[in-house]
Amino acid sequence: MKRGRAVQRRFVGRTALVTGGGGGIGSATCRRLAAEGARVVVADASGAHANAVATELREGGARAEALVFDLTSGAACREAVAAVERDHGAVNVLVNNAGAMRRGALLDTSEGDWDLSFAVNVDALFHMCRAVLPAMIATGGGAIVNTASQWGLTPAPGHIAYNVTKAAVVSFTKSLARDYAHAGVRTNAVCPGEIRTPMLERGVAEKGGTIADLDALVPLGRIGRPEEVAALIAFLASDEAEFVCGSCVEITGAQAVA
Repeated sequence: MKRGRAVQRRFVGRTALVTGGGGGIGSATCRRLAAEGARVVVADASGAHANAVATELREGGARAEALVFDLTSGAACREAVAAVERDHGAVNVLVNNAGAMRRGALLDTSEGDWDLSFAVNVDALFHMCRAVLPAMIATGGGAIVNTASQWGLTPAPGHIAYNVTKAAVVSFTKSLARDYAHAGVRTNAVCPGEIRTPMLERGVAEKGGTIADLDALVPLGRIGRPEEVAALIAFLASDEAEFVCGSCVEITGAQAVA
């Protein structure tokens, strides 16, 4: 958000669950939804990260709590969602943001890397959406926003596991939208390009590069900020996007995949 712009209050009275809520895009999304009035459940595999974000939000006057569980376990996902529903009713907004990136072409990708990529990037969506959908449908609908990637639309070299799983997220999003739109559940995805998160900064440093190197590749002159992705997620989850369903929206600064 630009400084001085009034914060909208599109999620007052709603419960939002954000997976990967302790990370770069996830924490920015939690802050945005909380600022707009949502009760935010910060879900993450790291208790330290989830609690840090939830504490920050509460100290700022928001309603927030941390929820730590294993997204790759169907039972754990069901139990986590059931706990939220017992305390707060149906999850109105689900943001499937948690992700894993394993770099490498096929012969450089281990079976473990492949399996983990699918478990976190694809299977977790299956588990979480199956868990929240019944109550969403029973209460008249809801919004699901998945974090895919620009690379799920146009593969990048040397990232086969990530590319393939994010392409699966795109297909999952469109499939879920078409199956449950009639029940009032809107499903969309964001497809970010290079976003300045801690994970990206670590990767750049490991390669001996700089953020300025990445900025130079973007027609708009810089890579994206987590807050900009969070703003798009908030729009897609809001009633302002009530006719947006089954869309996978790129947010790249017009950068093409190298």
